[in-house]
Amino acid sequence: MHHGRPVRRTERTVNSDFSIVAQYQAEFRGIAGYYQLAFNLHQLDRLKHVMQRSLVKTLARKYRVRVPRIYQRYRTVLKTDQGPRRGLQVTVERGEGRPPLVAQWGGVSLKRKIRIGSLDDHPTQVWNSGRSEVVKRLLADTCEMCGSHDGVEVHHIRHLKDLNVRGRAPKPAWAQMMAARHRKTLVVCRVCHEDIHYGGRPSRQNS
Repeated sequence: MHHGRPVRRTERTVNSDFSIVAQYQAEFRGIAGYYQLAFNLHQLDRLKHVMQRSLVKTLARKYRVRVPRIYQRYRTVLKTDQGPRRGLQVTVERGEGRPPLVAQWGGVSLKRKIRIGSLDDHPTQVWNSGRSEVVKRLLADTCEMCGSHDGVEVHHIRHLKDLNVRGRAPKPAWAQMMAARHRKTLVVCRVCHEDIHYGGRPSRQNS
């Protein structure tokens, strides 16, 4: 909130639409689950409204469009235990006969529960801010620049600010990729790694 109004979370615009929606949903579901025994649980409807406005403003900021365009793109009707409810949904097709990845906003019941069957206090992390992200990227064994699987390693920089120095020539593709992702690491193959360090010139080893 800012001056009494919901605001966007600009730091999340570097993530995918799927991750943004899934993160907002996981946060609201966790709060609703924590207070599910409260007699006035329904008052969290105000929080839901604030988070939904923040969510759509974040997506609107990412694509430089107005909020109604986001509603037009992702609005859907969700099937819940309490019947159909309006919400937002992002679908990522995976192909090869595999079911798509689906992230939804909404459909979380604010009806008070007297008894709790189970409590999931360790939800699966689905967004892009995990500390093990580099490990997962290395396990993929794929160069993030050319797609090669040969000799995959990690290129590091000390500071993100080093990618944006005034007076320097236009950033190469690898620097643009790291700046866009706000990451100080880039998983690359040996050939691309040498190209980063030597700027297309042959390394001493290859020479």
